[in-house]
This record gives sequence, C-alpha cells and structure tokens, in this order.
Amino acid sequence: MSTQARPIVIAHRGASGYLPEHTLEAKALAHGMGADYLEQDVVLSGDGIPLVLHDLYLEAVSDVAARYPDRARGDGHWYAIDLTCEELSTLRVHERLDLRTGRRAFPDRSPDLGPEGQSPFRLHSLDQELTLIRGLNRSTGREAGIYLELKEPAWHEGQGQDLVAAVLGVLEHHGYLEAGQRIFLQCFEPGTLRRVHGLLPQVRLIQLIGEPDWWPRPPADFAAMRTPAGLAEVSRYAAGIGPWIGHLLSGMASEGRPGFTELVAQAHQAGLLVHPYTLRRDSLPEGFATFDALLGSLLKLGVDGIFTDFPDLAVRYLAARWTRPGEGSA
Repeated sequence: MSTQARPIVIAHRGASGYLPEHTLEAKALAHGMGADYLEQDVVLSGDGIPLVLHDLYLEAVSDVAARYPDRARGDGHWYAIDLTCEELSTLRVHERLDLRTGRRAFPDRSPDLGPEGQSPFRLHSLDQELTLIRGLNRSTGREAGIYLELKEPAWHEGQGQDLVAAVLGVLEHHGYLEAGQRIFLQCFEPGTLRRVHGLLPQVRLIQLIGEPDWWPRPPADFAAMRTPAGLAEVSRYAAGIGPWIGHLLSGMASEGRPGFTELVAQAHQAGLLVHPYTLRRDSLPEGFATFDALLGSLLKLGVDGIFTDFPDLAVRYLAARWTRPGEGSA
C-alpha cells in the first residue's frame, strides 16, 4: 500500500451513474459513498438565483417542454435564465436525454420511474445544495468538499446577469470563501478565473480544458493551453487544470495498448494539479476493458484527482492502494 497521498475522488454531478445528475439525491448518495468532493455546475435563473444545472438549457434533463411549451427560444432550447426560480421548482428531473435521438444518453442508469411527470426528482438552488452538504458533513463527521463550475459567465453577461458575483455571494454566505475551506472553483474561461483570482487569491482555481468544437466560439485556445508555455501561463492564476480525458490519451500504441500524452508530466512541471474528467464505467475509451483498468492507467500517469460518475468504484479502488487523500501542490 502506498504511503503517499492518494488522488481525490470528485463525484461528477453527484453519483450520476446511479441517480439523475445534479439532484440532491445524487449528491447525498455520493457523499455516502465517500467522495472527497461533490461537483456543482451553476447557471442563473431569470431572477438571478444560482441553480445547480449542467447546461444553460433544461430540456435534456427535465419536463420543461411539457410544462412550459411556449417558453422555448428560437433555437429550440428552453433556457434556465428564461424561467424564475419558482417556475424552475415545478419541473420534474429525469435521466439525461440525447437530444439528437430523444433517448436516454445512458440507458442502463437509474431506476425506471415511469413517465417523466411522476419523477420525484427536482431542480434545486446552489444555496440548497450547500446547506445539504454542510448538514451531511456535520451529521456524518466526514467532510466532503465542493467543486463548483461557473457555467459560461460570458454568456450570462450577455444576458445581463453576473454569474460570478451571484455565486460568490452564496459561497460567502456559507463560509466557503474563508481560507482553508475545501473548495475548488473551475471554469473554461481564463478571463473569469483571472477575475476570481484577483478577488480571492486564497481560493483554488482549476482551468478546464476542452475541445474547440464544443462551442460555436471557443473561450480559449485550448491547444496552446496544453503546451508547456500555455501551462506556465495557467499557473499564474490557477492551482491546476481539468483536462478532458481524451487529452491524456494518444491513440493506440504497440500491441493494441493505449498510448498516453505528456500533459500530466508537463502540468506538474508547471506546478499544476491535474484533475481529468470524466471516468464512466458505461462509456470507456478505446483500449480499456474495465473501469479499474482506466483508473489504474491514469494513476500511473500521476493524476491528482479524477471526476467520475461512479464515485463508489473509485473510492473502493483507491482505498486498497492509498492510505490518505491529498490535495497539495503538484
């Protein structure tokens, strides 16, 4: 068993491999499974309330189209920012749909609860989630941290809303902006992270790294960001990077085995932590037959933490090999 600090386990949208993503039930389950951190993606409602939701729009995970059929925009999406928090609270949440097919994105997940209108799951505010997590930490004696993503602050600004200010207000209310709190803030937008770093240098920030074709206009040159020079620049304002797992893989190497890039080593040379996303038992990259095989390979690369929809699997795997979690510098 290793005596070095083990990588942290970050519950991606909660225990989303078992219950609908970003529900309070999924967060409570992830806490009970022993995740070190619980992730919150945050957008704003029309009345400026921070809401825990992965997308800017609602139809992939809720029955908004049935309840508010006339509230879609011209692009066919129902945006959270076009409904008040009270209106959003009436929606029923279900397993994520692939909007291209209308079918479940992960067909084997979550119990079948019948028609969407019968689902017991609801949307909730960031304030509600932080209240739950603080309560669970107190009642269980085990402290899970929070790992919050600011979702497209520049887009919100274009809609006349300041996502950063609203979120920081909630975090301050719950005491998460004090020194020593178990919190990471992540975002794809470098300008947003620089702004937060200037305001709150004590808070650990993570620069998310994506692929250019995920946006009509990418918020950064992510290819340049993955170079030694780009990583050195990131280290001026962030404690680490959150790369897509594909950025750590380089296709198939000899004998049908997967190859790996130098990104983890280069990030560590720049003094950055590396927390890749997302490990899924039911969506493994080419060359990996099992969740454990993928996780083991990433650990050999030296990652400092992992995002996963299945936190119990990661906690169990790491418990057999490490004695304690670590969150220090690379």
